[in-house]
Amino acid sequence: MNIDLLIEIMNLIGDVAFAVSGAMTAIEKRMDIFGVCVLSIVTTVGGGMTRDVLLGILPPIALQDPLDIGVATVVACIVFIWAARKKHLDQSQSPITANMLNISDAIGLGIFTVIGINVAQSHLEDAHAFILIVVGVITGVGGGALRDVLSGSIPYIFKKHVYAMASAVGAIAYVVMDDLVGVAWATILCAILVIAIRLLASYYRWNLPRIHEIEEKIGSNTEP
Repeated sequence: MNIDLLIEIMNLIGDVAFAVSGAMTAIEKRMDIFGVCVLSIVTTVGGGMTRDVLLGILPPIALQDPLDIGVATVVACIVFIWAARKKHLDQSQSPITANMLNISDAIGLGIFTVIGINVAQSHLEDAHAFILIVVGVITGVGGGALRDVLSGSIPYIFKKHVYAMASAVGAIAYVVMDDLVGVAWATILCAILVIAIRLLASYYRWNLPRIHEIEEKIGSNTEP
């Protein structure tokens, strides 16, 4: 399997997924078309650019090749036009926008987590597992975190159904599976793993413990 072609295809799919996620978030926040495009681009390339700066890849890959930004811009415009024709999207957090956000976010998260590790492996000699895992997670969650900050929301990684943890599990699985099944299969299988965990967590509302939930459980247990 040609790993370079696989990465290019997955990167394109990830670009589209995160671009949709960023555009839908901007539309929910009632931004104009410029804001929709900017948030779409930031979501798409934010994690990768953060990764590149940390790895010393300058200028970042997204600025060396305009493909990622171009795809994000085109997708943002398409989503904006589509949303303008759908009156129900005027309602914030409608079921359609929520589902689109969850699915596109999960796909982008899974793909960019493994791509981040691939980039780290190709630019670092003898990178140990911890660096690969951290770089993978940063690449996966970075764009979404920047999107949420710019849109005035608490980033998903701090509140939403096992978000960053899904990326971390996939990154760890990649590092373990790399030597066992090869780079190509590790890339595919671990991206699917992250996507599956994220979607299952969203559907079943799996969350990490929160203070108010712990307090409620303690309170209910102490009531006579």
